[in-house]
Amino acid sequence: MTTSQAALIRLVDDDELFRVSQRLLLKTRGWEVEEYESGEAFLEKADLQRAGCIILDVRMQGLTGIEVHQELLARGCRLPVIFLTGHGDIPMAVSAMQRGAASFLEKPVKPFDLLAVVEKAVEESLAAAQRDERARSSQEILESLTARERQIVLLAALDTPNKVIGRKLGIAEPTVKMHRAKAFAKLGVKSPLEAYRTLKRMGVVLEGAGPGENAGGQS
Repeated sequence: MTTSQAALIRLVDDDELFRVSQRLLLKTRGWEVEEYESGEAFLEKADLQRAGCIILDVRMQGLTGIEVHQELLARGCRLPVIFLTGHGDIPMAVSAMQRGAASFLEKPVKPFDLLAVVEKAVEESLAAAQRDERARSSQEILESLTARERQIVLLAALDTPNKVIGRKLGIAEPTVKMHRAKAFAKLGVKSPLEAYRTLKRMGVVLEGAGPGENAGGQS
């Protein structure tokens, strides 16, 4: 499965013929497409967690696209929203973009224009999902460290010698080595430099000397 095929496109429009034609078009790119005939049905049933985007008509019976977008923002939904508008709806669509919508297209929609905009939105959504997954993974790894392992790896990442870490923490050097080895294994690193880079990538603030500066000295 390619990256693009992993995405889900939600198509919200009360024009059935339009939905059918756009679904067939979008499926030519290998995307999975879900259709909704109203804003109410979409908000009730849609999966808002999976990466992809939302194609949302501005003018619909019941909830308008603008009202649906406002509800999505209230729910904290970060999926890119592409508005479909009639000519008179353009000011509303521009206003929606100022509130975070990804783009808008004027009906009748040109097929290649729609595909290009959706492609960009999907790429952005998948990239955001990957960042979120890395952040979750990093948090899980950090939480797997015991308090002592965390103390030691933060010092070891700054290339602090084991005996200096032992003196700082009031523990024996063999105990430092044991906790250091366990922490390095959990982080998937083999050296202080790798630990430093991994912790920085995880967003952990490392205060003091950089890696390789032998923070704390040997004595």
